Amino acid sequence: MSAKTPITVAKGDGIGPEIMDATLQILKEAGARIETEEIEIGEKVYRRGHSAGIEQGALDSLMRTKVFLKAPISTPQGGGFRSLNVTMRKLLGLYANVRPCVAYDPYVRTKHPGMDVVIVRENAEDLYAGIEYQQTPDQVQCLKIITRGGCQRIVRYAFEYARRNGRRKVACFTKDNIMKLTDGLFHKVFDEIGPEYPEIEREHMIVDIGAARMADTPGAFDVIVMPNLYGDILSDVAAQIAGSVGLAGSANIGEKYAMFEAIHGSAPRRAGQNVANPSGLLLGAVMMLVHIDQADVAERVHNAWLCTMEDGIHTYDIFKEGSSREQAGTSEFAQAVADRLGKRPQLLKPVHYNAEPGRKGLAHVEVKPSGQRQLVGVDIFVHHAACDPKIVGHLMEGVAADGLKLVMISSRGVKVFPDPLPDVIACDSWRCRFQSSTDNPVITLKQVVAAMSRAVDAGADIHKTEFLYNYDGKAGYSLGQ
Repeated sequence: MSAKTPITVAKGDGIGPEIMDATLQILKEAGARIETEEIEIGEKVYRRGHSAGIEQGALDSLMRTKVFLKAPISTPQGGGFRSLNVTMRKLLGLYANVRPCVAYDPYVRTKHPGMDVVIVRENAEDLYAGIEYQQTPDQVQCLKIITRGGCQRIVRYAFEYARRNGRRKVACFTKDNIMKLTDGLFHKVFDEIGPEYPEIEREHMIVDIGAARMADTPGAFDVIVMPNLYGDILSDVAAQIAGSVGLAGSANIGEKYAMFEAIHGSAPRRAGQNVANPSGLLLGAVMMLVHIDQADVAERVHNAWLCTMEDGIHTYDIFKEGSSREQAGTSEFAQAVADRLGKRPQLLKPVHYNAEPGRKGLAHVEVKPSGQRQLVGVDIFVHHAACDPKIVGHLMEGVAADGLKLVMISSRGVKVFPDPLPDVIACDSWRCRFQSSTDNPVITLKQVVAAMSRAVDAGADIHKTEFLYNYDGKAGYSLGQ
């Protein structure tokens, strides 16, 4: 008998304690070789003054066990409380979010019988980096952070997941027809890594039509890898069209740590009534068992759960006359699953997990050198309440000197000077682009500082600057529309 694997467990808020107790009961009766350390997170911890919803002692447990089975929590509204999930992903380096979205027809209502799609979502950057500013009275900004290393980690993880689980295809959704640098990098890395997996079909789609196609014809997809925001939205969509968000488990994977959970919330209105469906958390726990190299137990639990679905023993949220046989409470449903351990479903497809460490194949990142970088300009953002871009243009033209010229001014990304279209809607933030006025495109930092000084002397209210670089001769910045 192998040694028990220590895991950290948090029962959370709302229905969390009930579904965690049900899940742990099933794992125990299935023979899971685990030793649990319970910590407190969520609403009570927030109320004690910890804005992240977790205390140092709990973090110490996570650092020690490296595996976290987490029930849903409630985040108090207002008061500057931070998302615990976002905090955990950042602190523990959980770069990959994996959400299998499966239809269990005819036992659970679905418009897509046979659906079996896995969403692999980048989990640590994109707009979820959480870097925001109010720059002027009229304009706020959220920075979309995409790194080559982040793209390499998640794309390689998606292909490794597909290879390890016998999946035939990996699709990538981005919006790089608009965000050519950020989403363009994600797409580029996908195209670079994909050929290393010749046995796996690959496809890229623009996210809007990709989402529409997934919602209409999910059978066209197998594994889909996406940046953070798209993955967050579309994994919920995929889970719901498969049958129910309440049935979906989730894995958050890093190089050292991992967190497993249901994708639904704490549902405080259902707390303490013995009605909640523990399936999402249980299937998250199944992913945990595979991760800690207990594929044999994962298979027993998952197949027992499928047998319970097949036998028509359902909680209230998926119960329906005609296909359901018995409406079970939380604890009764857990006992029904435990009673079927060792059995395999007859109509639903039985699952099989490979007996190999779940950590095998995690992404190794080799970031390519950036190449030659040359400073070729600066965007000086100024706050000015003028509605006429010509007023700002004439002000900033006076700043152009010392080998620099004013190339253009834009507002909200749209060029407004020189020669603006008459009906462009501007705001009170103006991006003023300066570049070399000579045949040599390269400028110096001293020129930039001098231009900013002249702008201040001219009365410009500068609220932001961005340097413009060429990389190996190619522009590393967007043009004005």
